[in-house]
Amino acid sequence: MISKGIGVQNERSLHAALKQWYAEPEDQFEVPLNGFFIDLVRGKQLVEIQTRNFSAIRQKLQTLLQEHQVHLLHPITFEKWVLQVDRVGTKVLSRRKSPYRGKLTDIFEELVRIPELVKHENFTVEFPLIREEEVRCRDGKGSKHRKRESIKDRRLLEVVSSHRFTKAEDFLQFIPLGLPRPFSNKTLAAALALPIHRCRQITYCLRKMEALSVVGKQRNELLFDTAL
Repeated sequence: MISKGIGVQNERSLHAALKQWYAEPEDQFEVPLNGFFIDLVRGKQLVEIQTRNFSAIRQKLQTLLQEHQVHLLHPITFEKWVLQVDRVGTKVLSRRKSPYRGKLTDIFEELVRIPELVKHENFTVEFPLIREEEVRCRDGKGSKHRKRESIKDRRLLEVVSSHRFTKAEDFLQFIPLGLPRPFSNKTLAAALALPIHRCRQITYCLRKMEALSVVGKQRNELLFDTAL
């Protein structure tokens, strides 16, 4: 059950809610192992939930994968509501729907930090698309693009869908079948209607997974083709 109280610590509510959403009756929570605490253990599989910043969990994953099956769960925000609270965090001042819309290709924003792990036979990753509520406070401590509003909490409202990847080949779904080969980041961006920086992340990740290869160059642009 998702708490209705106003959170006071960034991401705590979202992390806890995703753990409950994913859990099955026999799962164990917060299990100590090899100097780490594992979010959830299901039989021989270790499940880690990371709501942001894959760099922070990279070393942990690399260590655990040496001897264990690891499943990483990372949410992608599909829709978001913004809740404004007072400085104490006890009173709701306003609630509005954000114009932000996420999509599955947003997974590469974080995946770019650990793409080579996808090649490991013990590693799988899953991306739930979610609707969330972001709790903010106008305390002057947040980033400039949020007008100095701090994010106090993130709450799960709904899991819209979930997408599981078990091997490098699964990520080739982001390369359209009708795309002329070889292709550049520019042609991929046009085909997917995505910004060029996102397509650079996609091709970088797929190259690190050994699902994509550089097969040439046209002027200053690299040309790619599938390697699997």
